[in-house]
Amino acid sequence: MIPTPVLLTFVLVVAIIGAAYYFLVLKPEEDEQAALRKRLKGGVPSNRAKAAAQAGLLREEAPLSNIPAVNALLEAIGGLSKPIQRLLDRAGVDITVGTAVLMSACAGVAGYLLCITLTRLVLASLVFAVIAAWFPWWFLGFMARRRMAKFEEQFPEAIDLLARALRAGHAFTTGLSMVAEEMPDPVASEFRLAYDRQNFGMPLPDALKGLGERVPLLDARFFVTAVLTQREAGGNLSEVLDNLASVIRDRFKVKRQVRVITAHARITGWVLALLPPSLGMVLTLLAPDHMSLLWTHDTGIKMVVVALILQVVGTLVIRKLVDVEY
Repeated sequence: MIPTPVLLTFVLVVAIIGAAYYFLVLKPEEDEQAALRKRLKGGVPSNRAKAAAQAGLLREEAPLSNIPAVNALLEAIGGLSKPIQRLLDRAGVDITVGTAVLMSACAGVAGYLLCITLTRLVLASLVFAVIAAWFPWWFLGFMARRRMAKFEEQFPEAIDLLARALRAGHAFTTGLSMVAEEMPDPVASEFRLAYDRQNFGMPLPDALKGLGERVPLLDARFFVTAVLTQREAGGNLSEVLDNLASVIRDRFKVKRQVRVITAHARITGWVLALLPPSLGMVLTLLAPDHMSLLWTHDTGIKMVVVALILQVVGTLVIRKLVDVEY
């Protein structure tokens, strides 16, 4: 049985962390977004640069956190904050870099407190804390991959719509607006941002290059390259886009076939990679005295280090074998 004071202490600490996270991070962001929506609905600003900033078009100038000290720290380590910002953009979540970092830290602390309360094992709690802190990043990566997969599936239809708009006599920028209005997300949001950026004064090539950077897909880069090449060399852009849509559909069909063929190997790889750590955690909970030899004895520590190295190497090898490029 867990002692009542220990359990109450754990609940109190989690409640304090949750309350601090809400009042210091979530509530300021909600207030700022509400004020922004109110300003945007109130009328059209006279200054285009101001309108672009209010619409969230200048993403690179947006604060990394609503807490000044955290924002200054994240700006100082731009090499770490920029990849996190790109991950958040690809995942399509409306949170700041500071919020994501704080979520990871809170998850790590909560995981450590929970594990140390249940097992009283410091080493196992530290490992569990690392896993808990990594979980928000894994979830963001999962959301980003799912969103990009959905974008890839919708992309040929968007290119077809753009080609039809060009054949009907519309300008290319008008075609971007039509895609943003008629296609579902995430294609609509990405094309809308590209259209709004060029509409607020950014050169169209730069807006298209931004689309290619936000969407890390080979098909999107093909699209950007085809459009920019046509603008420099001339030609029938609608025909180029029709051919590009056909090629993307064929690639997507091959991709689905490859995933079906490698499904068994990928599942086997996941089982082999997750079985040893899962079995170790279960044995630690069932027989802590027996498993404690692995981190209290010199030979046990060496065995754990070698096992971790072999586990990482084996996981990377299996991933390399089942990750077929197409």
